[in-house]
Amino acid sequence: MGDEEAFETWRRLEAAKGPEASIIALYELVAASRGTRAEELSPGERQHLALRAMHAADPTFHIAAGSERADEPIELAPYDPRWPQLFTGWKRSLHSALGKTAVLIEHVGSTAVPGLAAKPVIDVQVSVIRPEDEDAYVPVIEALGVQLRNSDAEHHFFRPPEGRPRDVHVHVCATGSPWERRHLLFRDYLRADTWARDAYLAVKVVAVGRWSDDRVAYTEAKGGVIRRLTSDAEAWAVRTGWQVPG
Repeated sequence: MGDEEAFETWRRLEAAKGPEASIIALYELVAASRGTRAEELSPGERQHLALRAMHAADPTFHIAAGSERADEPIELAPYDPRWPQLFTGWKRSLHSALGKTAVLIEHVGSTAVPGLAAKPVIDVQVSVIRPEDEDAYVPVIEALGVQLRNSDAEHHFFRPPEGRPRDVHVHVCATGSPWERRHLLFRDYLRADTWARDAYLAVKVVAVGRWSDDRVAYTEAKGGVIRRLTSDAEAWAVRTGWQVPG
């Protein structure tokens, strides 16, 4: 099996299984065709494969021109009580800059869960009414020191540009959308359930041990556990009457 045949095999797998056909599976197919392991593919080749797969799986996926930056090794840091304060600073800046365009600004991701080790990057989720109206928020957010990296039908992702510390990610989504709800519910479930938090930490540790040089693979390696915990979180939401804040 050559590289192209491996990619087409993955495409059929993705069509049949959706998110369960991870990009790691694509790496493994390509590596197997060469008699090697997925981790032994070069970081540059893995990045090329990942971007090709994301474009193939979602035609709305778009990389912003000039948004490249070198990937730093992924490291997990112990929970830092300063993380909520750092979020509050970004929330204040975003609220001041965006005004009523920002319907909701929330701290999401692992740094929003007390006691959970995380990459030391503050994830900020901004809900707007019309994400497709990029002129209403992209220049304003970029003026705060981050840069649009990529977008798709569900959200726009901003990160610091080359030469600046990767200390914050900003995610813009539609108010009332599945994206908004999914990330807020996952955060609140991890805050509430020690077992879920420990299960998530365990998969993070394994993922960073294998994929510290590949952010896409690191995220994909957590996918199965995230899907299971999300299902548990939905049941928890029903039991507790959880709703999106705001």
